[in-house]
Amino acid sequence: MTGTVPTSAFRPVPEPSGADRERGRKLFATPVRFVTGAADVGGFPPADRIEVCFSGRSNVGKSRLINALTSQSTLARISRTPGRTQQINFFALADRYYLVDVPGYGFARAPLKTIQRWQRLLGAYLAGRPSLRRVFLLIDARHGPKPADEEIMELLDRSAVTFQVVMTKSDKIGPARLADSLAATARTLARHPTAFPEIVPTSAVTGAGIASLRSIIAAMD
Repeated sequence: MTGTVPTSAFRPVPEPSGADRERGRKLFATPVRFVTGAADVGGFPPADRIEVCFSGRSNVGKSRLINALTSQSTLARISRTPGRTQQINFFALADRYYLVDVPGYGFARAPLKTIQRWQRLLGAYLAGRPSLRRVFLLIDARHGPKPADEEIMELLDRSAVTFQVVMTKSDKIGPARLADSLAATARTLARHPTAFPEIVPTSAVTGAGIASLRSIIAAMD
């Protein structure tokens, strides 16, 4: 898909203001609870609140990021086996939001039937959730966008779903490499009309970017 958005339009998210930071902190200080894990569309809860979805390649650090975001070390299960999440998991936040964790993609050793089932489930979710405000697309800062990431971006374009890139593991590389990774990501995003212009570099280890991500979600009233 060819886009017309200049690469310069995509930039790292600015630090949140004091008021925005506090709003995000207060939101994520409220209880977060697991609601359900859905293996098919019949298991989805009612679309009666704001939803934000977290998606990314297997082993991108999605579970660690969700746990850091919610300050709950075991909310999203962490496994040493990539592709462990095999259903769409819904977590209720403050009775106003769903945080949605979808299966990782791009893990070549998963059985083909499993990959196809995940793809169908994700497509059904994206096409059928009017309450979905944004997909946070996680990309490993060490590697930048991969072909599997672009495939998901194209699916999001076709589904007319806004997505925002969250760079994970930014603590694993120095400032120069991070700048290069951000530039490569910006070039990729310029081809996708549903891409949100601000990129969020994060680290679940140091906490970098967590306050920004909380503030972004808290602003979705």
